[in-house]
Amino acid sequence: ATNAQIMFIVLNASSLTLLPISIMAYRKEAGAPDPSDVFLPILIATFFSTLVALILVAIYQKINLFNRVVLGYLGAMGLFIGGLLYYFSGLQQAEIEIFSKVFGNVILFSLFTSFIGLALFRKVNVYDSFIEGAKEGFEVSVKIIPYLVAMLVGIAVFRASGTMDYMVAGISNAIAFCGLDTSFVDALPVAFMKPLSGSGARGLMVDLMNAKGPMDFAARVACVIQGSTETTFYVLAVYFGAVGIKRTRHALPCALLAELAGVVAAIIISYIFFK
Repeated sequence: ATNAQIMFIVLNASSLTLLPISIMAYRKEAGAPDPSDVFLPILIATFFSTLVALILVAIYQKINLFNRVVLGYLGAMGLFIGGLLYYFSGLQQAEIEIFSKVFGNVILFSLFTSFIGLALFRKVNVYDSFIEGAKEGFEVSVKIIPYLVAMLVGIAVFRASGTMDYMVAGISNAIAFCGLDTSFVDALPVAFMKPLSGSGARGLMVDLMNAKGPMDFAARVACVIQGSTETTFYVLAVYFGAVGIKRTRHALPCALLAELAGVVAAIIISYIFFK
């Protein structure tokens, strides 16, 4: 894999999520009064995972990030996210819920209208572009079926072996031993499953919402984790498998560390917004 390919893959795997529509739809189906309340936490958490991904690849590839343009973009985004976290940290829980709902919905509406507005400005037929992209996606899907079959077999073995249950129990005991709050532990299966299977992690998220309700803290954490992380092994299998690349070099460790940063950020930010 070339340096440019690795940068692309790792940034893709770090999952800068702008429109977590499916997560909000599942929350609505589960009975959440405000399904979009997780949008802003997802946006902030996924910023940290993408930032970590960029820094890690830059370190591996010895890329100079102290460029005025790069620093300008990162600085502006960092100030924006940092300002939001600082503002929310000084509010009461009821105020956070109101502001998060209004601000998150404004951003969502702005994203949709900006897509349509830019297409009109550039005179791009959005529907035809979508159909063309869907055709290309189908062709790629046919090529990567063998890689997906192998991946799904590995995922099935992991789930059936009970390894994930032992991991969650061990982490829960360690956190409790340190005297820390364990309210988020029930959401960890989503974090463990997400790098392997998006549908598996989604199923665990839905099961948690059905068992504890969509407004439960752990269920909300699971939704934020689901939106701020990506199916790392799936992404690498799809892209590298489609072009026949076997030597992935530092793509996997960088992607997994970015995934870990997204999970940690999702948990911390959920405490700020929902606790």
